[in-house]
Amino acid sequence: METHFSQEQLKNKDNKSSEKILRKCVHCGFCNATCPTYQLLGDELDGPRGRIYLIKDMLENNKPANEIIVKHIDRCLSCYSCMTTCPSGVNYMHLIDHGRSHIEKTYKRPFRDRIIRDILSITLSKSINFRIVAIITKFIKPFRFFFPKKLREMILLMPGKFPKKTLPKMKVYRPQKRKKPVARVALLTGCVQKVLSPQINEATIKLLNRHDIEVVVPKGIDCCGSLNHHLGKSDLAKKVFKKNISIWYEEYLKNGLDAIISNTSGCGTTLKDYGFIFRSDENFKKKAKKISELTKDISEYLDENVKLNFIKNKENNKKYKIAYHSACSMQHGQKIHEAPINLLKKTGNKVFNIPDGHLCCGSAGTYNLLQGDIAKKLLRNKIFNIKKINPQFIATGNIGCITQISNGTKIPILHTVEIIDWYTGGVKPNVLEKI
Repeated sequence: METHFSQEQLKNKDNKSSEKILRKCVHCGFCNATCPTYQLLGDELDGPRGRIYLIKDMLENNKPANEIIVKHIDRCLSCYSCMTTCPSGVNYMHLIDHGRSHIEKTYKRPFRDRIIRDILSITLSKSINFRIVAIITKFIKPFRFFFPKKLREMILLMPGKFPKKTLPKMKVYRPQKRKKPVARVALLTGCVQKVLSPQINEATIKLLNRHDIEVVVPKGIDCCGSLNHHLGKSDLAKKVFKKNISIWYEEYLKNGLDAIISNTSGCGTTLKDYGFIFRSDENFKKKAKKISELTKDISEYLDENVKLNFIKNKENNKKYKIAYHSACSMQHGQKIHEAPINLLKKTGNKVFNIPDGHLCCGSAGTYNLLQGDIAKKLLRNKIFNIKKINPQFIATGNIGCITQISNGTKIPILHTVEIIDWYTGGVKPNVLEKI
């Protein structure tokens, strides 16, 4: 693609990066073939190619965003299916992030939209805020009909109760049997996940400890920064990024880290991008690059680095039919697909890929909250394809997907690490007690 940025514009690092990305695009349209929103809506501007032209126009002409541009950019899921399909290697992820940041700086959204996005930014990026809001929501659910449509949908998605934690809050979780651990890793426990599904973090810690790996949960790290990053609130996101990088890097220097483990693929995708985000920051680029290099998804780490000790007993002797849902951030963002399937197959169960598994379930961070109508259609399609398999339960590696899919089916859905923990000596997950 021909570009027309001025030399002055290219002095800006983001413009320079976007210009290189745009030049790789050959207008082929392969991206539209696997774009969930293009498949649903059939509008060129609701596919990656159309959005690329919109972003190009804004950036080249220093043009403020308008209502039409914002509508089509907001409809992007950031699922990155287009990046898997693209034969030219167009890094759409970095381009859409730049586009959203530009929108946030140049476009004043309607008052109601601003309020909702600010609420999401404040609520979801801090676990304590999320818990408080969830408790309040429990009491106002009966009165939800008095609220605007988007707020009603958000209220309905809020959980009525939270699972109880079984592990004490500690900075370091050490293996019991071995005096010296074979490895030492940091765990990102997440903001929403530690409230909605603490059992995922607990399964991760217990599994790693059982295999003689020490787990550290540094104080001060809550959110990975993804939420604000994808909302276009780049300044807020970078504050979180810098705090996380500083804490992890200090831990790496003082006590050593073999890896930083993410058990939420959306978070892991962002952590692995820290190096790019701070590529021009002299104070943080070295630290950020190291953090990105250390980051591993839990399935990736287990598959590559841990010889798992699978244990057969009366609780897991039964053969199950498992549908594996590959989260977009896992398969398209991090390019991890085989690792979790390999792990699940080692349990002795039958594992099936979901038909049209490259298409998003509609969760996509805050997408199911901000673009509810499209998200519901994507969810219906996903459930339809899951039912083709008729599984006894579903496995995936992202809390957003778990929450979204569980709203569309009564089939139990678990994080992959919960299943692997169970088959290596852990307890049977509660959601499977009846099957």
